[in-house]
Amino acid sequence: MFSSAVAGFSVSIALIVAIGAQNAFVLRQGLRREHVVPVVLTCAASDALLIMAGVAGVGTVVTGRPGLLAAIRWGGAAFLLCYAAFAARRALRPGTLVPTERPPATLGATLLACAAFTYLNPHVYLDTVLLLGGVAQQHAYRWVFGASAALASVVWFTALGVGARRLAPLLARAGAWRVLDAAIAVLMAGLAVALLLG
Repeated sequence: MFSSAVAGFSVSIALIVAIGAQNAFVLRQGLRREHVVPVVLTCAASDALLIMAGVAGVGTVVTGRPGLLAAIRWGGAAFLLCYAAFAARRALRPGTLVPTERPPATLGATLLACAAFTYLNPHVYLDTVLLLGGVAQQHAYRWVFGASAALASVVWFTALGVGARRLAPLLARAGAWRVLDAAIAVLMAGLAVALLLG
């Protein structure tokens, strides 16, 4: 049981830590100190739901439907390209970058964006439902594996959202936000291209 718990946590954290659309969004919210707790809870709960679906065996159903996988891939790529365009626009307009210069988004709009970064991102399904779900099937205590994998998600998103505040002094100037948003734009565009070519 203990080995399943350790494996679930370690495999999950290794997959989640890799920077992606969801992590970039959580980081930006943390830096802006805007609805951080609801965003962290939404990301962690969504990951837990998808991980448990994978542990339950949903991944085998999804892989048997190539049309569904293609729709997820194209929809996710379109979403990532749109977000890349918005980030690039923010990078080109430094007056809109510093958190105090823009009114905060509503909680509803923020959670909607958070859900989009989670559920429109095909990599989330690959990591949670397919990969973690597949590895869990190899463990006698697969539900312990899944629970530990979900715990890793909670730990990571909490650390990312809350820890981002420590970076706030470094990003107090508009120029730093321009660099961050330019990097996010390149990352999102790269992920979208990878999805389309993959």
